[in-house]
Amino acid sequence: MSRRLAEVARKVGVSEATVSRVLNGKPGVAESTREAVLTALDVLGYERPTKLRGERARLVGLVLPELQNPIFPAFAEVVGGALAQQGFTPVLCTQTAGGVSEADYVELLLGQQVSGIVFAGGHYAQRDATHGHYERLAGRNLPVVLINASIEELPFPRVSCDDEVAIEQAIGHLASLGHTRVGLVLGPVDHVPSERKLRAAQALMQRLGLELGEGQVVRSAYSLESGQAAGNRLLKEGVTGIVCASDPLALGVIRAARRAGLRVPDDISVVGYDDSAFMSCTEPPLTTVRQPIEPMGRAAIDLLVSQIHGGVVPQDELLFEPELVVRGSTGPAPAQPVTPAD
Repeated sequence: MSRRLAEVARKVGVSEATVSRVLNGKPGVAESTREAVLTALDVLGYERPTKLRGERARLVGLVLPELQNPIFPAFAEVVGGALAQQGFTPVLCTQTAGGVSEADYVELLLGQQVSGIVFAGGHYAQRDATHGHYERLAGRNLPVVLINASIEELPFPRVSCDDEVAIEQAIGHLASLGHTRVGLVLGPVDHVPSERKLRAAQALMQRLGLELGEGQVVRSAYSLESGQAAGNRLLKEGVTGIVCASDPLALGVIRAARRAGLRVPDDISVVGYDDSAFMSCTEPPLTTVRQPIEPMGRAAIDLLVSQIHGGVVPQDELLFEPELVVRGSTGPAPAQPVTPAD
């Protein structure tokens, strides 16, 4: 017991006597100090006293699909900072292949009496994935916010980057440079943001009088290696411009082009998505569509905290405008499509 008191006191920066008063429900402790002590208990892995367990911890779960794609650490930084400003502590849960599942993390977070959960990328964006753990959260009325597009059936507020505008910016940019054969690298078939991007691409290409054949759309996992494989397929289709659903996919396409003996952007132009860290430092610097991570993350936390405090928030989707960032990976279309070297 004394060790627990000492650890919690050090964590919060108060005396052991103050921690003891909180744990024993004694008066004379400021509410902010009381909440800080309870949060420290949760963070350090100690169980709350029985009489305090019914109260929600000032912890918020942040569930991410991975950390290899730099967009997710960027979201984690913004969300974590916004939570800290509101007096909450984030609990980061990251999935790994063959490791703890998203549903398992939900169980873990419920066991920690979290005040709410923010999901940034997950099963909610895939129609064919399991969604039972979301239904459980809805049944418990736990505050939840989803970042980026989800299936329509889930009753949670969403904060999304406008996928349709993003794809219109990317394809419009390539079309303005004279590209008429444009390829797309998107996520899986059941991935909602990719569905939106494809619909927008088809509509825009039709308006521009350009063809978007079946072979010009490749579905892919979100990794550099998958992007390289997708790039190899599209290069054989004779495209001169490629729009990708993430920056790592775009870097994979550039690698495929170079290994095929093609030059970027002289022979092939490539556009990414996210404008994640260091995309201005690649060779060539990557033209990409920037997600407004800062305002999206802060809006997500505003919605979550409003729910935590008992407010009613709309379940409509808040759409944030992306921004095309033109760099060195795009240029005028070549006079003739250049085929890959065998």
